[in-house]
Amino acid sequence: MRVDKTIDNVKGCLCRSCPSYSSHCKLKSGEYLPFDISHLSHLEVMFCAFEKSNCIHENRGCLCGKCPVHKKYALNNEDYCLCTGGVL
Repeated sequence: MRVDKTIDNVKGCLCRSCPSYSSHCKLKSGEYLPFDISHLSHLEVMFCAFEKSNCIHENRGCLCGKCPVHKKYALNNEDYCLCTGGVL
């Protein structure tokens, strides 16, 4: 199922709390988000809706299965930050 690229979904997303989410990613993601993110092709958060991360390169644990967005869209994969679509 395709995940909607919305601010509400970003707010529910657990990516920034994930052990794999590096301090480098935190700096790149910043705090500012435009009101409409539906047109964006990449964002360093909510990887299940966008594409894999440009700054996460090591699996240090995964919170996808506990994420409200993951549950809302009945997603089956994990590690979306490491591989687009979450299939390693």
